[in-house]
Amino acid sequence: MNRFSFNQATAKHWPMPDLVAGCVAAGVRNVGLWREETAAHGLARTTDLVRGAGLTVTSLCRGGFFTTPDRYDDNRRAIDEAATLGAPVLVLVSGGLPDGSRDLAGARRQVGDAIGELVPHALAAGVRLAIEPLHPMFCSDRCVVSTLGQALDLAAPYPAAAVGVVVDTYHLWWDDQVWDQIDRAGRDDRLACFQVADWITPLPAGVLLGRGLPGAGCVDLRRFRSAVDAAGYTGPIEVEVFHEQLWTRPGRDILDAAIAGYRDHVADGSGP
Repeated sequence: MNRFSFNQATAKHWPMPDLVAGCVAAGVRNVGLWREETAAHGLARTTDLVRGAGLTVTSLCRGGFFTTPDRYDDNRRAIDEAATLGAPVLVLVSGGLPDGSRDLAGARRQVGDAIGELVPHALAAGVRLAIEPLHPMFCSDRCVVSTLGQALDLAAPYPAAAVGVVVDTYHLWWDDQVWDQIDRAGRDDRLACFQVADWITPLPAGVLLGRGLPGAGCVDLRRFRSAVDAAGYTGPIEVEVFHEQLWTRPGRDILDAAIAGYRDHVADGSGP
């Protein structure tokens, strides 16, 4: 369980103090946090809470949405928040097409340029920007970066210490090129974050909330685990699931189910 990280979104309605206490009680040492919940509890209070409990913040979600106006200052704040929390990674969701635009290639160039503007601030803060590709069905309104290859192309002009990529099984399981791209990410030292969730069908009306706990769907999660390991990634493995029915359960029940799914369907069985 040394690499297991419980992403806060998996138990969205679990209050921050209860989340931290539940992780400690379950022997979980790593958490992924979200900016909205951190702000609601207070950045300083959250920082003191997780540090006092001995927890490590593995990532902060999220920055990005670069194709909308006035995102530069918000992303600088997000970098600073991650640094305060001790999170080494800020996850970036790029944003969709600008209003009224059909220029997908131009939107991706805009994302790359915006990330470049943030690189000096990220390097100074010691926070790595991690570009997360989302499933193509989110391309128009949430994320014009749809494949790991596109994310790596956007990261390539910048230092690997400043810009990496996220491998999220929910978003990438369908892509037959993903294995070669994971290998490429490893060679280029770009693997910054690894998140696991399953793909369940039929999808609910709110497609964004169609994730399942490990083992609930059709994704070969252990193959992803093996691939990122072979590419040299030794960092945390976050279980990050969005599902309204899951969120109705008590937080500790969700955490226990996430741990069981991780052990049965992600961990390799030969080590932590």
